[in-house]
Amino acid sequence: MNFTSPRRRFARAAVAGIALTGLLAACGGSDSDSGDSSGSGPVTLPFWGWANGQEEVVKAFNASHEDVQLTYTKVTDQLTMQKQLTNAVKAGNAPCLVQNTAEYVTSWVAEGALADITQYVEGEKDRFNAGSWASAQVQGKLYGVPTSSSPNFTIYRADIFEKYGIEPPATWDAFIAAGKELKKHNIKITNYAGEDPSTLEVLAMQAGAHWYAVDGDSWKVDFQDEGTLKAAEVIQEVIDNDLNSKLSFADYAAVQRNYDKGGTATRQISTWQMAGMVQNFTESFGDWALAPWPTFTGEAPKTPAGTNLTGSVTLVTEQCEHQEQAAEAALWMSTDPGAVKTMASPETGNGVMPALADSDAYVAESISEKLLGEHYEPAQKVVTDSLDTVTTDWTFGPNWTAMFTELQAGWAKVVNKEQKVTDLLAHMQEWTVNDLKSRGISVKG
Repeated sequence: MNFTSPRRRFARAAVAGIALTGLLAACGGSDSDSGDSSGSGPVTLPFWGWANGQEEVVKAFNASHEDVQLTYTKVTDQLTMQKQLTNAVKAGNAPCLVQNTAEYVTSWVAEGALADITQYVEGEKDRFNAGSWASAQVQGKLYGVPTSSSPNFTIYRADIFEKYGIEPPATWDAFIAAGKELKKHNIKITNYAGEDPSTLEVLAMQAGAHWYAVDGDSWKVDFQDEGTLKAAEVIQEVIDNDLNSKLSFADYAAVQRNYDKGGTATRQISTWQMAGMVQNFTESFGDWALAPWPTFTGEAPKTPAGTNLTGSVTLVTEQCEHQEQAAEAALWMSTDPGAVKTMASPETGNGVMPALADSDAYVAESISEKLLGEHYEPAQKVVTDSLDTVTTDWTFGPNWTAMFTELQAGWAKVVNKEQKVTDLLAHMQEWTVNDLKSRGISVKG
């Protein structure tokens, strides 16, 4: 599955509404001047992000606005953003606007770092799809504006599947069966990078799991619920039968060469990851096709809300002096047709699908005809359909970053067959409960 690249790691799913009182260990930040308060010129709003295309969007915003101007700083990647924002919040000089992804919203609210901008943007809800709108919320309050959504699907080597008479797998059972057939020809059906446990996360999400939930005035932690165990069973069977490659994205070029040369035949991805394939492939252009995300047998189609860059939000910080103008600027960047087109294109942006309720017009631009060849036209419907089945009830806990780091360490052992997926889940259950308690956060589990 491997949603990680050298520059960024998935973003993920929507944040369910939660009650803040007693659930988040909050620590406030001091106000700082994030704009021109002298009255002698336009309001200036610092904006930090990492996505390709944002500089052009900022230029377009500034050209069309006299009273508000954005100053853009490009951060290296998503993880660097969290570190730099932490330092800025502590120093009292956080930027007004910050690109981020859904898994971090709850944690930043817990830190008191984000502004509640509900009053400025709540009337725009109908312009966005439900999953993306939820990604900017905690307890029904909005702390930013969604910028992209996450159509998830399978991309597969149509030529290889056709050669060996294999249908693109509609279920995870069929996925494993196809993997066993491909194994006879020295081809892996998927790649599990040892540093990237997003595979476990997104399959659990799809299966209806809830690692974090709210129970009264406490967090409830459950890494061993029915959905998670269902996901674990699929992953364990793939690993036990040696159906997966184990290539690390630390050598991004090697991973892409493996796909290009047919060493691994499928990926579960979103639109933006196709850009990396186009940029690195030399041999397999036109051989790839899209199919819906596999379902669990007997269940209706359901796709995880995605990871990393997809599912992005533009957040407004509490330290921003001009929060209303910041909210309006964030809204403009997510809805202006020119800005949206810039970000949706793999040439000018990141090939991300916009967060808008009506995104069909951008589907053709967000996927690669060069990569898909004759499969390009039918692929557009796969992308569009996937947006209608996205999970919207996944909750990120207040210690998500620390939890995911611990999960990564254990996932590497799973991929190397040093422990079972269920062993990792048992460890994460105990570790997460203890970590929340150590932070002074009420928890059950």
